[in-house]
Amino acid sequence: MSIDWEKEVSHRSDELINDLSELVSIDSSRDTEHKTSDFPLGPGPAKALQTFLHFADRDGFQTKNVDNLAGRIELGDSDDAIAILSHVDVVPEGPGWETNPFEPVIKDGNFYARGASDDKGPGLAAYYAMKIIKELNLPVKKSVQLILGTDEESEWVGINHYMEKETMPETGFSPDAEFPAINGEKGIVSFRVNFPTPTISLVKNFAAGIRPNMVPQNAEADLDLSAISAEDLKAKLNDFLTANKEIKGNIEIDSDNNIAKVQIIGKGAHAMEPFNGINAATYLAKFLVELDLNASEKLYFSFIANDLHLDFAGKHLGIANKDDVMGELTLSPNIYEYDATKANILLNIRYPKGDTGDTLTEKINRALPENVSAVIEGHNQLPHFVAVNDPLVQALVGAYRDHTGDDTEPFTVGGGTYGRILKHGIAYGAMFPGDENVMHQPNEYINIDKLLKSTAVYADAIYRLIK
Repeated sequence: MSIDWEKEVSHRSDELINDLSELVSIDSSRDTEHKTSDFPLGPGPAKALQTFLHFADRDGFQTKNVDNLAGRIELGDSDDAIAILSHVDVVPEGPGWETNPFEPVIKDGNFYARGASDDKGPGLAAYYAMKIIKELNLPVKKSVQLILGTDEESEWVGINHYMEKETMPETGFSPDAEFPAINGEKGIVSFRVNFPTPTISLVKNFAAGIRPNMVPQNAEADLDLSAISAEDLKAKLNDFLTANKEIKGNIEIDSDNNIAKVQIIGKGAHAMEPFNGINAATYLAKFLVELDLNASEKLYFSFIANDLHLDFAGKHLGIANKDDVMGELTLSPNIYEYDATKANILLNIRYPKGDTGDTLTEKINRALPENVSAVIEGHNQLPHFVAVNDPLVQALVGAYRDHTGDDTEPFTVGGGTYGRILKHGIAYGAMFPGDENVMHQPNEYINIDKLLKSTAVYADAIYRLIK
């Protein structure tokens, strides 16, 4: 039986875009400050989950909401199931948007909104693939479970809760990365580097960063104008900006409090590819070390400027590592807290085979200055790999190639997807080779034609796995 998958998608394209518009209109970033017993991660993630499940209820699927932390949409009734793991949460909007990130805009064939590419668009593409198989009433031997998490961008509380309450299939994929397939994911771990409580002199406050997995686009510091003149500060910043044209900056003078607020603006990026961003915090630290700092301030800011700035491989920390298959370790220092009560930095590390959380802890602490220490914060995800010749990889890549004619080989990334949860799982689309990676960046978008193409690829691939 020959099925024109792309034609089937085109019949449903308006409905898909309408559903995506409704879903991205929900700010579903984790919001535990407003959590309740009904909304354990805040109202946004729960509302997005309920909305997605409502689409499936409307279309006649079996659904289950697991305590507003995760959900399931089922096609078929076989005990032998494949899993498709997606997420409805998003990273915070962050600065730099040209439109409202939660009011979708279609321009030049692109659909702009937070979550459009990560992961609401790809998740709905996978759902519509299931919908096509269902509506065509195709014969299947296995079932499909589309499982939705609600905080993939942070601590995975939702999907972990699901695995405590429900049975997770062993095989499947996550539509949360790139085609043709991501058959390897580096380990992911964050370290909090703690410095001694600072003695405040010139720098009264320094802050940057929104999430561990986002390169900070903005950084700011409050400087005491009794320690430096505003004119001198402005002149030095102008010189610094002239020498570093990739960034922008400004100074705001608060005469009443005798404070100068210095801001650096860089470029946000996903922490798995920190070299695609411009880390505003490390640039601001590089500027501050040119000023008259006391010993306590120098300890913190010199470490950032000398040991973290532009060192994406972690060479200065002694953690540089490369695996022939999984590639190089990447280091991204993404959150900074500095005031009279604390001084710390959160490092996000994506590491290949050959390291563990323990080995990285030992290496980093060995390289840190005296009285400075690093500890793992959050969960440490170990590297994950499925061989290229595995039948799952071959089936999924085969569907992709049949729709695109592209022979690109599967590869490893530093991103972490739900695919690594499955004993036999990989990440699969929805970005195409050569696409701009706009995940976690301002003005995130997905190209509509490619969204529809990925839906057809998913439909074909899923049917190959379950027929």
